[in-house]
Amino acid sequence: MRELTRTEAIDLVGRYEAEQEIPEQMRSDVRMLGALLGRVLRESGSPGLFEDVESLRVATIQAYTDESDEAFARAAAIADSFTISRADEVARAFTAYFHLVNLAEEHQRVRILRERDGRPDKEEAGDSIAAAFVHLATEVGDDTALARLQALRFHPVFTAHPTEARRRAVSSSIRRLASLLEEHDASLRNGADQRRAERRMLEEIDTLWRTAPLRPEKPAPTDEVRAVMAIFDETLYTAVPHVYRRVDDALQGPAAGGRAPVVRPFVRIGSWVGGDRDGNPFVTASVTRKAAGIASEHVLLGLERTAARIGRTLTLDASTTPPSPALTALWQRLKDADEDAATEIAKRSPNEPHRRILLLVARKIAATRTRDADLAYRDPEHLIADLRIVQDSLVAARAPRQAYGHLQQLLWQVETFGFHLAELEVRQHSAVHAKVLAELDADEPRSELAEEVLEVFRTIVFLQERYGPRAAGRYIVSFTQSADDLANVHRLARYAVGPDGTPPVLDVIPLFETFADLQAGPAIMAEIVQHPLFAARLDATDRRLEVMLGYSDSSKDVGPVAANLALYEAQAQISAWARESGIELTLFHGRGGALGRGGGPANSAILAQPPHSVDGRFKLTEQGEVIFARYGDPAIAMRHIDQVAAAVLLASAPSIERRNSEAAERYADVAAAMDAASRARFFDLVKAPGFAPWFAQVTPMEELGLLALGSRPARRGLSVESLEDLRAIPWVFAWTQARINLAGWFGLGTALDAVGDEERLLAAYAEWPLFRTLIDNVAMSLAKADDRIARHYLSLGDRDDLAELVRDEMTLTRSWVVRLTGGTELLGNKPVLQRAVKMRSPYVDALSLLQLRALRGLRSSETVDPELQRLLLLSVSGVAAGLQNTG
Repeated sequence: MRELTRTEAIDLVGRYEAEQEIPEQMRSDVRMLGALLGRVLRESGSPGLFEDVESLRVATIQAYTDESDEAFARAAAIADSFTISRADEVARAFTAYFHLVNLAEEHQRVRILRERDGRPDKEEAGDSIAAAFVHLATEVGDDTALARLQALRFHPVFTAHPTEARRRAVSSSIRRLASLLEEHDASLRNGADQRRAERRMLEEIDTLWRTAPLRPEKPAPTDEVRAVMAIFDETLYTAVPHVYRRVDDALQGPAAGGRAPVVRPFVRIGSWVGGDRDGNPFVTASVTRKAAGIASEHVLLGLERTAARIGRTLTLDASTTPPSPALTALWQRLKDADEDAATEIAKRSPNEPHRRILLLVARKIAATRTRDADLAYRDPEHLIADLRIVQDSLVAARAPRQAYGHLQQLLWQVETFGFHLAELEVRQHSAVHAKVLAELDADEPRSELAEEVLEVFRTIVFLQERYGPRAAGRYIVSFTQSADDLANVHRLARYAVGPDGTPPVLDVIPLFETFADLQAGPAIMAEIVQHPLFAARLDATDRRLEVMLGYSDSSKDVGPVAANLALYEAQAQISAWARESGIELTLFHGRGGALGRGGGPANSAILAQPPHSVDGRFKLTEQGEVIFARYGDPAIAMRHIDQVAAAVLLASAPSIERRNSEAAERYADVAAAMDAASRARFFDLVKAPGFAPWFAQVTPMEELGLLALGSRPARRGLSVESLEDLRAIPWVFAWTQARINLAGWFGLGTALDAVGDEERLLAAYAEWPLFRTLIDNVAMSLAKADDRIARHYLSLGDRDDLAELVRDEMTLTRSWVVRLTGGTELLGNKPVLQRAVKMRSPYVDALSLLQLRALRGLRSSETVDPELQRLLLLSVSGVAAGLQNTG
């Protein structure tokens, strides 16, 4: 196949870009950022780099558009022709391009959010809390809807699961570029400010290019804590109260800000970062203590600065805004405790009582941060009480705007974050508990493991005493298989503090992960609530209980289709048991970022849950690249929180619960047929002799362990001869890198074939939310897969039977999904998502070809070539950026 002339190449790329129907502003951003990158490659890359990048780019676009074997072979030949050092540079160039395209796409999302901000005509019922409230009120009445709104709870839990392929230095560079793009938008066309913004973007892209894309070593757990703290500092601290404010504005209209808000803080932040020790020997009790200290330092510093800032602006004279008797008494108490500062503040704030109080409150918060016991607040409740006195005094003085303005936002921040910021949760494997208890019960000398396990409980006691009971206390038992696995936590806590000590206050949470554990869950819960310590804790919490469901291991256990159906059934049964037992249940969803780990749009998943399984409370894990995608930008973070909370509120609408219940009953036979057929097909693959080593051969699974993504090991210790102890993240990550995405769809085609009735399946897609969500998620997963590239990965192994099984199932599944979703190709019913996938695909193909080249070299050699290994890891990072999925 002849090489295209320069004119033909430009025409091909232009036509391809035009076909994607990208919004003009976004198209302009992509072109500008791409042109700046091209300039950087010419100036800072080695000679000829830009031309080589363009050559491969044009070839992969041509191969993607005409789908001929000749075009694909030509693109592969170009990738194979580079020297290793040149291939390294080309991989870095494509990765940088993806970072810039992702940035432009995010920037476009923010534009759209701003355009429709506060415009109900642009929103559906599930799009915002305010719209969801209006819809709910039509069904249950205003009073009931308001009660449900005020009891609403959204509880994201940040985890350090190693799925963020970008270095923090790269993420920071991208955030700086985002700010510059904002400046560029705000500047006059061709003006000095616009030229300045472009010059600084060029400098930043050059910095991005020169920054090593791979971490030199794995981050320590405390590094992971600090990475999450960046999200809090830059986004969450201000975004969360802004969400409350926007909801209150929408519901109260012109009266908002002039009277008490109807919204109560409904977000609680949780964290496993520094607390999740399941399979991670680097998370020790000392690390957990440090993690809590770092988080507390960040939130107290934020509260101190906010209180001081509000205090400086509260220049209300006593003649216009007289203090209440309670405020005067509070001033006297604060003055007695901090006399010198009070005297100085009184001089600077003559006759400004409210300002004086806030400035002294800021000093007390600072004392809390520095552990000055004489001045520090004992707990967040005492700070809230002081702020309420100020607020009530302002209201009494007829200054409601000041009472319910910035001061209200500070109150919301204290109520949401406390003095701990995130509720630190501990997780440990049930087998570790059993092993340590056997040792303790035998009265043997305590091993290092036993001492460490017991020290964790002593650390929880310390954290609760220092930061309050909300700071720590949730203890998750992974691989819970019996009631004893939960009771063991209380036994260990008693061992830890000794006969005369006081154990920590613990909410012990089962994590049901495998298919068998999900099925056994209801019986285990029915047994454990009879345990005296569990029963006592239930009484102390007004019969509140949490149960965690694992999406990852269940999917690896029985395949994605059977796992989804099993999770639905487990939720339905546990929820029914909880209602019968008078228990207020919160289901904790261990969802990953990738579709093979329960990922996908959270709001549509929430609205597909069984009746009473949400009931106004939703808790889920947020991990890896998902944390930065959902919470890295303030506007996107607010939108995400608003949408998820809206879905949580709407899920309890009678019409939604009735729809889900009736659909599950109507299509029970479809579910049963799909479950059996998909599981059998999945077992045909994963239980085939030699599957595990073949999987390692045809994907970069083994090499993923070399990426310094996170502190946790990729395996729990077993070799690749066994999949049972392979973590779900590398299982998903490896299939994603091979452009197969098997963990997200395998078995669905066979399952739909087993049902066979296309008309009935089309009806199920229209009427059954669980089924629709499953099909839509698989469509997204398959759209990011590529049959031609998958073929080359599968050919790395020596099992044609397994390769054919995978490819046949992919073809069958794609055929069914296209038929059910309508149109002629995947994502035909979701044009925005389809555009995003298509826009990236040829560029991801370029990195996949470089990765294949590296893999072939590594597989054919008995010794490891470090240059090929580096090329492989660079390509892994690039593909992750291009697909926007890792694990």
